[in-house]
Amino acid sequence: MAEIRGNKVTFDPNHIVLTAGATSANETLMFCLAEQGDAFLLPTPYYPGFDRDLKWRTGVEIVPIQCTSSNRFQITAPALEEAYQQAQRKNLRVKGVLVTNPSNPLGTTMRRDELDLLINFITDKEIHLISDEIYSGTVFSSPGFVSIMEVLKDRSLEQTPVWERVHIVYSLSKDLGLPGFRVGAIYSNDPIVVAAATKMSSFGLVSSQTQYLLSAMLSDKKFTKEYMAKNHKRLQKQQSKLVSGLEKAGIGCLESNAGLFCWVDMRHLLSSNTFEAEMELWKRIVYDVKLNISPGSSCHCSEPGWFRVCFSNISEDTLKLAMQRLKSFVDSIAINDQSHQELKNSRKKFRTKWVFRLSFQSFHDREQDER
Repeated sequence: MAEIRGNKVTFDPNHIVLTAGATSANETLMFCLAEQGDAFLLPTPYYPGFDRDLKWRTGVEIVPIQCTSSNRFQITAPALEEAYQQAQRKNLRVKGVLVTNPSNPLGTTMRRDELDLLINFITDKEIHLISDEIYSGTVFSSPGFVSIMEVLKDRSLEQTPVWERVHIVYSLSKDLGLPGFRVGAIYSNDPIVVAAATKMSSFGLVSSQTQYLLSAMLSDKKFTKEYMAKNHKRLQKQQSKLVSGLEKAGIGCLESNAGLFCWVDMRHLLSSNTFEAEMELWKRIVYDVKLNISPGSSCHCSEPGWFRVCFSNISEDTLKLAMQRLKSFVDSIAINDQSHQELKNSRKKFRTKWVFRLSFQSFHDREQDER
Protein backbone atom coordinates (compact mmCIF):
# COMPACT_ATOMS: atom_id res chain seq x y z
CA MET A 1 0.00 0.00 0.00
CA ALA A 2 2.81 2.40 0.85
CA GLU A 3 4.78 1.66 -2.33
CA ILE A 4 1.79 2.32 -4.58
CA ARG A 5 1.34 5.66 -2.81
CA GLY A 6 4.95 6.59 -3.53
CA ASN A 7 5.97 5.92 0.10
CA LYS A 8 4.49 9.32 0.97
CA VAL A 9 2.60 7.65 3.81
CA THR A 10 3.32 4.64 5.97
CA PHE A 11 0.81 2.09 7.22
CA ASP A 12 0.88 0.36 10.59
CA PRO A 13 0.34 -3.41 10.05
CA ASN A 14 -1.53 -3.53 13.36
CA HIS A 15 -4.24 -1.32 11.86
CA ILE A 16 -4.89 -3.60 8.88
CA VAL A 17 -7.65 -6.21 8.73
CA LEU A 18 -7.60 -8.69 5.84
CA THR A 19 -10.91 -9.54 4.20
CA ALA A 20 -12.13 -11.70 1.33
CA GLY A 21 -11.95 -8.87 -1.21
CA ALA A 22 -13.06 -5.24 -1.17
CA THR A 23 -16.73 -6.29 -1.21
CA SER A 24 -16.32 -7.91 2.18
CA ALA A 25 -14.27 -4.94 3.44
CA ASN A 26 -16.95 -2.39 2.55
CA GLU A 27 -19.74 -4.48 4.04
CA THR A 28 -17.75 -5.06 7.22
CA LEU A 29 -17.21 -1.31 7.62
CA MET A 30 -20.95 -0.75 7.24
CA PHE A 31 -21.60 -3.21 10.08
CA CYS A 32 -18.94 -1.52 12.21
CA LEU A 33 -19.94 2.10 11.61
CA ALA A 34 -23.70 2.13 11.11
CA GLU A 35 -26.97 0.67 12.31
CA GLN A 36 -29.89 -0.50 10.19
CA GLY A 37 -31.65 2.57 8.82
CA ASP A 38 -28.57 4.82 9.02
CA ALA A 39 -27.22 6.40 5.83
CA PHE A 40 -23.98 6.91 3.93
CA LEU A 41 -23.55 9.61 1.30
CA LEU A 42 -22.06 8.53 -2.06
CA PRO A 43 -21.13 10.82 -4.98
CA THR A 44 -22.72 9.93 -8.31
CA PRO A 45 -22.02 8.17 -10.55
CA TYR A 46 -20.88 5.28 -8.37
CA TYR A 47 -20.10 1.57 -8.69
CA PRO A 48 -23.45 -0.28 -9.07
CA GLY A 49 -22.30 -3.07 -6.75
CA PHE A 50 -22.45 -0.70 -3.78
CA ASP A 51 -26.24 -1.09 -3.78
CA ARG A 52 -25.58 -4.74 -2.91
CA ASP A 53 -22.37 -4.48 -0.87
CA LEU A 54 -23.45 -1.67 1.44
CA LYS A 55 -27.18 -2.26 1.80
CA TRP A 56 -28.44 -5.81 1.39
CA ARG A 57 -27.38 -7.37 4.68
CA THR A 58 -26.67 -4.24 6.72
CA GLY A 59 -29.89 -2.30 6.18
CA VAL A 60 -27.85 0.86 5.56
CA GLU A 61 -29.32 3.41 3.14
CA ILE A 62 -27.42 5.20 0.35
CA VAL A 63 -28.12 8.88 -0.26
CA PRO A 64 -26.59 10.21 -3.52
CA ILE A 65 -24.37 13.27 -3.71
CA GLN A 66 -25.48 14.54 -7.10
CA CYS A 67 -22.46 15.40 -9.27
CA THR A 68 -22.77 16.67 -12.84
CA SER A 69 -20.77 16.91 -16.06
CA SER A 70 -20.61 20.71 -15.73
CA ASN A 71 -17.49 20.31 -13.53
CA ARG A 72 -16.39 16.81 -14.62
CA PHE A 73 -18.51 15.15 -11.90
CA GLN A 74 -16.40 16.58 -9.08
CA ILE A 75 -17.78 16.85 -5.54
CA THR A 76 -18.84 20.34 -4.44
CA ALA A 77 -19.75 21.78 -1.04
CA PRO A 78 -23.38 22.57 -2.09
CA ALA A 79 -23.84 19.01 -3.39
CA LEU A 80 -22.53 17.55 -0.12
CA GLU A 81 -24.78 19.75 1.98
CA GLU A 82 -27.83 19.04 -0.18
CA ALA A 83 -27.29 15.27 0.16
CA TYR A 84 -26.94 15.64 3.93
CA GLN A 85 -30.13 17.72 4.14
CA GLN A 86 -31.96 15.21 1.94
CA ALA A 87 -31.06 12.46 4.39
CA GLN A 88 -32.27 14.64 7.25
CA ARG A 89 -35.61 15.18 5.50
CA LYS A 90 -35.96 11.40 5.22
CA ASN A 91 -35.20 11.05 8.96
CA LEU A 92 -32.00 9.16 8.16
CA ARG A 93 -29.03 9.53 10.47
CA VAL A 94 -25.95 10.14 8.30
CA LYS A 95 -22.98 8.13 9.57
CA GLY A 96 -20.49 8.94 6.83
CA VAL A 97 -19.38 9.53 3.26
CA LEU A 98 -17.95 6.83 0.98
CA VAL A 99 -15.89 7.72 -2.09
CA THR A 100 -13.91 5.68 -4.62
CA ASN A 101 -10.54 7.20 -5.48
CA PRO A 102 -9.71 6.65 -8.31
CA SER A 103 -13.34 6.61 -9.34
CA ASN A 104 -15.27 3.70 -10.74
CA PRO A 105 -16.86 4.46 -13.25
CA LEU A 106 -15.21 7.81 -14.08
CA GLY A 107 -11.61 6.63 -14.28
CA THR A 108 -10.39 9.83 -12.61
CA THR A 109 -8.45 10.63 -9.45
CA MET A 110 -9.77 13.05 -6.85
CA ARG A 111 -8.03 16.39 -6.58
CA ARG A 112 -6.49 17.49 -3.30
CA ASP A 113 -9.04 20.29 -2.89
CA GLU A 114 -11.85 17.71 -3.13
CA LEU A 115 -10.18 15.61 -0.43
CA ASP A 116 -9.74 18.71 1.74
CA LEU A 117 -13.42 19.50 1.23
CA LEU A 118 -14.40 16.01 2.38
CA ILE A 119 -12.22 16.20 5.50
CA ASN A 120 -13.70 19.59 6.41
CA PHE A 121 -17.22 18.25 5.84
CA ILE A 122 -16.88 15.14 8.01
CA THR A 123 -15.12 17.22 10.69
CA ASP A 124 -18.02 19.67 10.75
CA LYS A 125 -20.68 16.93 10.78
CA GLU A 126 -18.70 14.58 13.07
CA ILE A 127 -19.20 11.62 10.73
CA HIS A 128 -16.94 9.02 9.06
CA LEU A 129 -15.20 8.90 5.69
CA ILE A 130 -14.45 5.68 3.81
CA SER A 131 -12.00 6.00 0.94
CA ASP A 132 -12.19 3.00 -1.39
CA GLU A 133 -8.75 3.07 -3.03
CA ILE A 134 -8.74 -0.27 -4.84
CA TYR A 135 -7.76 1.40 -8.15
CA SER A 136 -4.88 3.39 -6.66
CA GLY A 137 -2.28 1.33 -8.52
CA THR A 138 -3.92 1.83 -11.92
CA VAL A 139 -3.08 5.54 -12.30
CA PHE A 140 -1.27 5.73 -15.63
CA SER A 141 -0.99 9.49 -16.25
CA SER A 142 -1.05 12.81 -14.42
CA PRO A 143 -2.38 14.02 -12.12
CA GLY A 144 -1.01 11.42 -9.75
CA PHE A 145 -2.92 9.61 -7.04
CA VAL A 146 -3.30 11.28 -3.63
CA SER A 147 -4.45 9.06 -0.78
CA ILE A 148 -6.75 10.46 1.87
CA MET A 149 -4.16 9.36 4.44
CA GLU A 150 -1.58 11.60 2.79
CA VAL A 151 -3.88 14.61 3.13
CA LEU A 152 -4.55 13.85 6.80
CA LYS A 153 -0.82 13.73 7.54
CA ASP A 154 -0.03 16.84 5.49
CA ARG A 155 -2.60 18.72 7.57
CA SER A 156 -1.15 17.28 10.81
CA LEU A 157 -4.49 15.85 11.92
CA GLU A 158 -3.04 12.83 13.75
CA GLN A 159 -4.07 14.12 17.18
CA THR A 160 -7.57 15.23 16.18
CA PRO A 161 -10.87 13.31 16.35
CA VAL A 162 -11.10 13.10 12.54
CA TRP A 163 -7.97 10.91 12.47
CA GLU A 164 -9.95 7.92 13.75
CA ARG A 165 -12.97 8.61 11.54
CA VAL A 166 -11.19 8.05 8.21
CA HIS A 167 -10.93 4.48 6.91
CA ILE A 168 -9.36 3.01 3.76
CA VAL A 169 -10.46 0.01 1.71
CA TYR A 170 -7.87 -1.69 -0.47
CA SER A 171 -7.62 -4.82 -2.62
CA LEU A 172 -5.20 -6.64 -4.90
CA SER A 173 -7.92 -7.41 -7.44
CA LYS A 174 -7.32 -4.40 -9.71
CA ASP A 175 -3.70 -3.37 -9.07
CA LEU A 176 -2.30 -6.88 -9.50
CA GLY A 177 -5.11 -8.35 -11.61
CA LEU A 178 -6.04 -10.94 -8.99
CA PRO A 179 -9.84 -10.67 -8.54
CA GLY A 180 -10.29 -14.42 -8.05
CA PHE A 181 -7.87 -14.48 -5.12
CA ARG A 182 -10.33 -12.42 -3.04
CA VAL A 183 -7.78 -10.43 -1.04
CA GLY A 184 -8.97 -7.15 0.42
CA ALA A 185 -8.07 -5.02 3.41
CA ILE A 186 -9.46 -2.43 5.82
CA TYR A 187 -7.10 0.19 7.22
CA SER A 188 -8.31 2.24 10.16
CA ASN A 189 -6.72 4.35 12.88
CA ASP A 190 -9.64 3.59 15.20
CA PRO A 191 -8.68 0.61 17.43
CA ILE A 192 -12.35 -0.15 18.12
CA VAL A 193 -13.10 -0.45 14.39
CA VAL A 194 -10.00 -2.62 13.90
CA ALA A 195 -11.04 -4.91 16.76
CA ALA A 196 -14.64 -5.23 15.53
CA ALA A 197 -13.58 -5.78 11.91
CA THR A 198 -11.05 -8.41 12.98
CA LYS A 199 -13.78 -10.41 14.72
CA MET A 200 -16.10 -10.05 11.72
CA SER A 201 -13.36 -11.12 9.29
CA SER A 202 -13.88 -14.68 10.51
CA PHE A 203 -16.88 -14.78 8.14
CA GLY A 204 -14.70 -13.90 5.14
CA LEU A 205 -11.16 -15.11 5.65
CA VAL A 206 -8.33 -15.15 3.13
CA SER A 207 -7.14 -18.75 2.88
CA SER A 208 -3.74 -19.72 4.29
CA GLN A 209 -2.65 -20.97 0.88
CA THR A 210 -3.51 -17.64 -0.74
CA GLN A 211 -1.69 -15.71 1.96
CA TYR A 212 1.40 -17.88 1.55
CA LEU A 213 1.44 -17.46 -2.24
CA LEU A 214 0.92 -13.70 -2.11
CA SER A 215 3.51 -13.27 0.61
CA ALA A 216 6.11 -14.88 -1.66
CA MET A 217 4.96 -12.84 -4.66
CA LEU A 218 4.92 -9.46 -2.91
CA SER A 219 8.29 -10.13 -1.28
CA ASP A 220 9.82 -10.01 -4.77
CA LYS A 221 10.21 -6.22 -4.95
CA LYS A 222 11.80 -6.33 -8.40
CA PHE A 223 8.86 -8.26 -9.84
CA THR A 224 6.18 -6.02 -8.31
CA LYS A 225 7.96 -2.84 -9.42
CA GLU A 226 8.37 -4.07 -12.99
CA TYR A 227 4.82 -5.43 -13.05
CA MET A 228 3.28 -2.12 -11.96
CA ALA A 229 5.36 -0.11 -14.45
CA LYS A 230 4.43 -2.39 -17.35
CA ASN A 231 0.79 -2.45 -16.28
CA HIS A 232 0.65 1.38 -16.31
CA LYS A 233 2.08 1.50 -19.84
CA ARG A 234 -0.37 -1.10 -21.11
CA LEU A 235 -3.35 0.65 -19.51
CA GLN A 236 -2.35 4.00 -20.99
CA LYS A 237 -1.83 2.49 -24.44
CA GLN A 238 -5.16 0.67 -24.39
CA GLN A 239 -7.01 3.72 -23.07
CA SER A 240 -5.50 5.88 -25.83
CA LYS A 241 -6.67 3.40 -28.47
CA LEU A 242 -10.19 3.46 -27.04
CA VAL A 243 -10.33 7.26 -26.95
CA SER A 244 -8.98 7.46 -30.52
CA GLY A 245 -11.52 4.92 -31.75
CA LEU A 246 -14.36 6.77 -30.05
CA GLU A 247 -13.24 10.08 -31.58
CA LYS A 248 -13.33 8.53 -35.07
CA ALA A 249 -16.91 7.51 -34.35
CA GLY A 250 -17.75 11.05 -33.26
CA ILE A 251 -18.00 10.12 -29.58
CA GLY A 252 -16.25 11.89 -26.72
CA CYS A 253 -15.48 10.82 -23.19
CA LEU A 254 -14.46 12.26 -19.86
CA GLU A 255 -10.70 12.82 -19.69
CA SER A 256 -9.36 10.04 -17.47
CA ASN A 257 -6.03 9.04 -15.93
CA ALA A 258 -6.77 5.81 -14.03
CA GLY A 259 -8.90 2.69 -13.86
CA LEU A 260 -9.83 0.07 -16.40
CA PHE A 261 -12.61 1.99 -18.18
CA CYS A 262 -13.72 5.30 -19.68
CA TRP A 263 -16.83 7.36 -18.97
CA VAL A 264 -18.23 7.81 -22.47
CA ASP A 265 -20.56 10.60 -23.60
CA MET A 266 -23.28 9.40 -26.00
CA ARG A 267 -25.84 12.04 -25.16
CA HIS A 268 -25.96 13.19 -28.78
CA LEU A 269 -27.10 9.72 -29.85
CA LEU A 270 -30.21 9.72 -27.64
CA SER A 271 -33.61 10.07 -29.26
CA SER A 272 -34.60 12.26 -26.30
CA ASN A 273 -32.96 13.52 -23.13
CA THR A 274 -34.44 10.79 -20.94
CA PHE A 275 -33.29 7.64 -19.19
CA GLU A 276 -35.81 5.70 -21.27
CA ALA A 277 -33.93 6.82 -24.37
CA GLU A 278 -30.66 5.84 -22.71
CA MET A 279 -31.94 2.31 -22.10
CA GLU A 280 -33.21 2.14 -25.69
CA LEU A 281 -29.72 3.09 -26.98
CA TRP A 282 -28.05 0.66 -24.58
CA LYS A 283 -30.21 -2.24 -25.79
CA ARG A 284 -29.36 -1.47 -29.41
CA ILE A 285 -25.63 -1.43 -28.63
CA VAL A 286 -25.82 -4.68 -26.66
CA TYR A 287 -28.12 -6.65 -28.97
CA ASP A 288 -27.38 -5.15 -32.40
CA VAL A 289 -23.76 -3.98 -32.13
CA LYS A 290 -22.87 -6.82 -29.73
CA LEU A 291 -20.87 -4.62 -27.34
CA ASN A 292 -21.20 -5.06 -23.59
CA ILE A 293 -21.19 -1.61 -21.97
CA SER A 294 -22.87 -0.23 -18.85
CA PRO A 295 -25.54 2.50 -18.98
CA GLY A 296 -24.97 5.49 -16.73
CA SER A 297 -28.30 4.98 -15.01
CA SER A 298 -26.97 1.72 -13.54
CA CYS A 299 -24.32 3.88 -11.84
CA HIS A 300 -27.00 6.33 -10.65
CA CYS A 301 -25.74 9.08 -12.96
CA SER A 302 -28.04 12.12 -12.82
CA GLU A 303 -27.68 12.79 -16.56
CA PRO A 304 -28.89 10.38 -19.28
CA GLY A 305 -26.52 9.44 -22.09
CA TRP A 306 -23.32 8.47 -20.27
CA PHE A 307 -21.90 4.93 -20.48
CA ARG A 308 -19.02 3.04 -18.87
CA VAL A 309 -16.82 1.26 -21.41
CA CYS A 310 -14.09 -1.13 -20.20
CA PHE A 311 -10.89 -1.40 -22.23
CA SER A 312 -8.45 -3.41 -20.11
CA ASN A 313 -9.73 -6.95 -20.44
CA ILE A 314 -9.73 -7.26 -24.23
CA SER A 315 -7.03 -7.65 -26.86
CA GLU A 316 -6.00 -4.84 -29.21
CA ASP A 317 -7.65 -6.67 -32.12
CA THR A 318 -10.90 -7.04 -30.21
CA LEU A 319 -10.84 -3.36 -29.26
CA LYS A 320 -10.23 -2.39 -32.88
CA LEU A 321 -13.18 -4.52 -34.01
CA ALA A 322 -15.38 -3.04 -31.30
CA MET A 323 -14.58 0.51 -32.45
CA GLN A 324 -15.30 -0.43 -36.07
CA ARG A 325 -18.69 -1.81 -35.07
CA LEU A 326 -19.48 1.26 -32.99
CA LYS A 327 -18.51 3.63 -35.81
CA SER A 328 -20.71 1.74 -38.26
CA PHE A 329 -23.58 1.95 -35.78
CA VAL A 330 -23.14 5.72 -35.30
CA ASP A 331 -22.90 6.23 -39.06
CA SER A 332 -26.14 4.30 -39.55
CA ILE A 333 -27.86 6.54 -37.01
CA ALA A 334 -26.59 9.62 -38.84
CA ILE A 335 -27.85 8.29 -42.18
CA ASN A 336 -31.25 7.44 -40.71
CA ASP A 337 -31.47 10.88 -39.09
CA GLN A 338 -30.57 12.53 -42.40
CA SER A 339 -33.14 10.46 -44.30
CA HIS A 340 -35.74 11.25 -41.65
CA GLN A 341 -34.98 14.98 -41.90
CA GLU A 342 -35.13 14.88 -45.70
CA LEU A 343 -38.49 13.12 -45.49
CA LYS A 344 -39.75 15.77 -43.06
CA ASN A 345 -38.55 18.55 -45.33
CA SER A 346 -40.18 16.88 -48.34
CA ARG A 347 -43.48 16.53 -46.51
CA LYS A 348 -43.27 20.12 -45.32
CA LYS A 349 -42.60 21.30 -48.87
CA PHE A 350 -45.53 19.22 -50.16
CA ARG A 351 -47.88 20.60 -47.49
CA THR A 352 -46.82 24.15 -48.35
CA LYS A 353 -47.63 23.61 -52.06
CA TRP A 354 -50.92 21.90 -51.17
CA VAL A 355 -51.99 24.73 -48.86
CA PHE A 356 -51.00 27.29 -51.49
CA ARG A 357 -53.03 25.51 -54.18
CA LEU A 358 -55.99 25.15 -51.84
CA SER A 359 -55.85 28.81 -50.90
CA PHE A 360 -55.57 29.88 -54.54
CA GLN A 361 -58.48 27.62 -55.50
CA SER A 362 -60.63 29.06 -52.70
CA PHE A 363 -59.80 32.59 -53.79
CA HIS A 364 -60.66 31.74 -57.40
CA ASP A 365 -63.97 30.18 -56.35
CA ARG A 366 -64.90 33.25 -54.29
CA GLU A 367 -64.04 35.48 -57.21
CA GLN A 368 -66.32 33.49 -59.51
CA ASP A 369 -69.16 33.69 -56.93
CA GLU A 370 -68.79 37.45 -56.66
CA ARG A 371 -69.08 37.73 -60.42
